[in-house]
Amino acid sequence: MFVCSCFGVTEEQVRGHAAAGACTPRQIASACKAGTDCGGCVRRIQALLGRGSCPRRQLADQGGQPLAAELPEAA
Repeated sequence: MFVCSCFGVTEEQVRGHAAAGACTPRQIASACKAGTDCGGCVRRIQALLGRGSCPRRQLADQGGQPLAAELPEAA
């Protein structure tokens, strides 16, 4: 299904860019131009990215510190 009609970007492409590390609509736009013309797809891109789907965003939400559950256990 197309997310961005202006540039012919699909949901699968957005998910692929997200899996490669694009965590924000701006980073998706840098990767494939989606959201840079009419802007009608930006909310859909935001929904596809979802809150917390990016490890870097999770660290930012936590103030840059990993959760105790994410720390490796001392041996």
